[in-house]
Amino acid sequence: MNIEELTTYELIEKHQIKELDSVAYLMKHKKSGARIALLSNDDENKVFNIGFRTPPQDSTGLPHILEHSVLCGSDKFPLKDPFVELVKGSLNTFLNAMTYSDKTVYPVASCNDADFQNLMDVYLDAVFHPNIYKKEEIFCQEGWHYEMEDLDGELTYNGVVYNEMKGAFSSPEDVLDREIMAALFPDTPYGNESGGDPDVIPELTWEQFLNFHKKYYHPSNSYIYLYGNLDMAEKLQWLDEEYLSAYEEIEIDSEIPMQKAFDEIQEVVLEYPISEAEEESDNTFLSYSKVIGTSLDKELYLAFQVIEYALLAAPGAPLKQALLDAKIGKDIISSYDNGILQPIFSMIAKNANVEQKDAFVTLIHQTLENLVNKGLDKKALEAGLNYYEFRYREADFGNYPKGLMYGLQAFDSWLYDEHKPFIHLEALDTFASLRKRVDTDYYEKLIQEYLLDNTHGAVVVVKPKKGLAQEKEEVLAKKLADYKAGLTKEECEKIIAFTKHLKAYQEEESPQEDLEKIPVLKLEDIDKSVRPFKNEEMTIS
Repeated sequence: MNIEELTTYELIEKHQIKELDSVAYLMKHKKSGARIALLSNDDENKVFNIGFRTPPQDSTGLPHILEHSVLCGSDKFPLKDPFVELVKGSLNTFLNAMTYSDKTVYPVASCNDADFQNLMDVYLDAVFHPNIYKKEEIFCQEGWHYEMEDLDGELTYNGVVYNEMKGAFSSPEDVLDREIMAALFPDTPYGNESGGDPDVIPELTWEQFLNFHKKYYHPSNSYIYLYGNLDMAEKLQWLDEEYLSAYEEIEIDSEIPMQKAFDEIQEVVLEYPISEAEEESDNTFLSYSKVIGTSLDKELYLAFQVIEYALLAAPGAPLKQALLDAKIGKDIISSYDNGILQPIFSMIAKNANVEQKDAFVTLIHQTLENLVNKGLDKKALEAGLNYYEFRYREADFGNYPKGLMYGLQAFDSWLYDEHKPFIHLEALDTFASLRKRVDTDYYEKLIQEYLLDNTHGAVVVVKPKKGLAQEKEEVLAKKLADYKAGLTKEECEKIIAFTKHLKAYQEEESPQEDLEKIPVLKLEDIDKSVRPFKNEEMTIS
């Protein structure tokens, strides 16, 4: 059977992507409404990914906690930590899950057919049939819970994500990234912390947690991606029979709204903790950020990567050099985040001082205006285009399977327009178009429009403060002590009993019959032949 003969799916689009040596299919599962994107090719390193649009409505970290929690056992694979057992008998080349600011994804990759099938099955059962409805302990373990050892003991918070985010909130880089997003998108989900703010995480209830899963972890809100040398029709048929056919399509409001542009640039100053041994001078982060159109504009998507290279990354990059020459910060870094609906271009001075903020902003404006008037270095633009086009053509993603990275990049457009998963994967025409414009004023006009005239921006200053961490700990300790003081003896004993219960639950091993449900590779599943290794000069087999 071929893909076009599958009656349970609607084929929306099929075409060749020459750059990737792939046939691309855009499909929809008729009954459940699941969105499907396929890249069929000769790559033995097969990839599966299921993602969900998960816009955070607050900063309780609900999407992050849920990502952790669904991986703690499911109907078909009920043991407490199926992925630890799965890895023991797997030949996977990638196995993980990631929470982003607007989506949660569950990708796997393997060169072994049986292994790939096992990974898909465990992941799909995890996201659609997790044990979270049966065991509140999972939510308490991965999210947060009260802990107390005895009646005289201190009442504390604990939880995997809670502790993880406490660490993240002490890093100035993490604080800066989060505050840039919050400053630029105050009225959309991007203004919330999808990973979770430790001050807010304990506001999350189990009921809210379960309702979030019921709403967003439905096939109608899913994006399913398959890549590589595999029988796509067979995989889609299995997917339908085992999972998708059990669901009816429903309307799910998960769309990411656009942030209305500001009338004027926002300014934010906040603090991050440093130790008593660290110096407050030369330890401030200054940032200047602008929102750049939308990620559905495939030319802007690439053009600002080239502009960032020419302004801030190339040897002798003029904006970076101007800031360094003025001794504003000891290092200048930049970022162009085009993996969200409204991309962000940021320029950051590290190890600077608060009083340099005005000079920082003024010098950026002066340098950009000068470059617009005199023109950018055409060789730097060419070098930027060459650099990004070479990376695109070579598909060198280090240790990560290229099929995995293609799938994640597809979300940069697919999540915001379900008919456009491939626009950033078919980039040669875009590079050619951008190359033709090097000798025009195209790039200068983009700088004028988006980095100078654009008022949808923010200047965020993150400055150090000694004793801040201790202050926050004291505030938290008082809050918990006051809460404990308001509890009855019976309520305290209930927390103590649950503390013991949760520790016993965590230490308890899964029953042998549950362990045996995890699929493992058999000897006959492993290809014993030696595959030829090829390069330009020799072939070894």
